[in-house]
Amino acid sequence: MTNEVAERYAQGLFELAKENGTVDEKKEQAEALRKVLDENPDFLLFLQAVKITRSEKKKLIREVFSQYLDSEMVSFIQLLVDKDRSWYLSEMLDEYIKRANEELGVETAVVASARPLAEEDLEKIRKALEKKTGKKIILRNKIDPSVLAGIKVIVGNNVTDITMKTRIENMRKALLEGGMA
Repeated sequence: MTNEVAERYAQGLFELAKENGTVDEKKEQAEALRKVLDENPDFLLFLQAVKITRSEKKKLIREVFSQYLDSEMVSFIQLLVDKDRSWYLSEMLDEYIKRANEELGVETAVVASARPLAEEDLEKIRKALEKKTGKKIILRNKIDPSVLAGIKVIVGNNVTDITMKTRIENMRKALLEGGMA
């Protein structure tokens, strides 16, 4: 569940982007920044460090991100530093991406499989999901060793589980209930 503070700031950033017609561009920047945070968790620790002044943090943000993010996004991160809200940056970015995807008619889907799927297979799944949902699908393949065979597709709150593990579990339940598998 998203924090209320993160939701408010993400909503503010979203409204600014919508007003300026930059929802898609800001979404790309938010995704890139989210990736940076995932790969460099020490950066959030730096933003949250009490022994480093706000001006030092803002200077570093400006120097590092000005070449990759637009001025509004850099100002947004600096505002978080000023308001001591950098704790919520990851959540804010996630919430912004979610709102931008809704606005742009984009849905993120995860395909869990025991091993990486071939690009052709992922493309077939993506096209089938786009046809089913009527939205543009961004597909991510997640490797899950608990998936013995088959796949599990997660789109929003919908889960389609066609894994061998689920089939075996369903047969077990049917046998225990006295039914036929």
